Amino acid sequence: MSEAPFRPFDTQLDETAALATLRAATAGADDGELFLERRRGESIVLDDGRIKNASYDASEGFGLRAVKGNVAGYAHSTEISETALRRASETARLAVGDGGGTLAEAPKGTNVRLYGDADPMADATFAVKIDLLKEIDAYARALDPRVIQVSASLAASLQEVEILRPEGLRLADIRPMARLNISIIVEQAGRREQGTNGGGGRFGLQG
Repeated sequence: MSEAPFRPFDTQLDETAALATLRAATAGADDGELFLERRRGESIVLDDGRIKNASYDASEGFGLRAVKGNVAGYAHSTEISETALRRASETARLAVGDGGGTLAEAPKGTNVRLYGDADPMADATFAVKIDLLKEIDAYARALDPRVIQVSASLAASLQEVEILRPEGLRLADIRPMARLNISIIVEQAGRREQGTNGGGGRFGLQG
C-alpha cells in the first residue's frame, strides 16, 4: 500500500514562515534554497532459495544552503519543523556574512517528463516479490547442472523532493528507482567461476 504523498508545507511547515526564514538566511547571498526530502526503500535478497535479507528503511529531513562567492553555508536536520529550520538558517547564514551578493536567477521551468511518479514498492506484494526471486533461482539452475549457487536481489525506492527558493519558487520531484541483481556460481571438476548481472532504472517493478 502506498503512503500519503510527501507534503511538508501542508503538514509540517507553514510555507510563509519557511520562506521568511529562508530569505533571512540568504539575504545578500548569491544563491541558496531549502531542500526537503523523504526517502523510502526496500531490499530483498534470496540466496540458494532462502531469504537471506529483507529490509525496509524510511527517512526524511531538509537541507538549507546559502552561497556567497566561493563560500557555501549548509545546515541540515532529520526533523522537519520551524524550530529546526530556524537553527539551520542561523548556521547557513554564517557563510553570507555582511552580504553584498546578488541572488542568482531562478531555474527555468520545463515540461519534460523523464519518468513517472508511481511507488515501485507498491507494484507487488512481498509474497509476489519472493516468488519472482524463487522463479529466477529455479530458472538459473535449470539452465545448467553446473550451477551450484544462485543469489538474486530486488531493490526499490522512492525519493520525494520539495525545493523552496528565496524568490518564492517551489519545485517538486518524485524519483522512483527499481533494480534487479543476479549472481551465479558454477562448478566443474573442482573449479568455480562466478558471473553477475543486473539492471534497473527510474521506473516501477513492472517496467
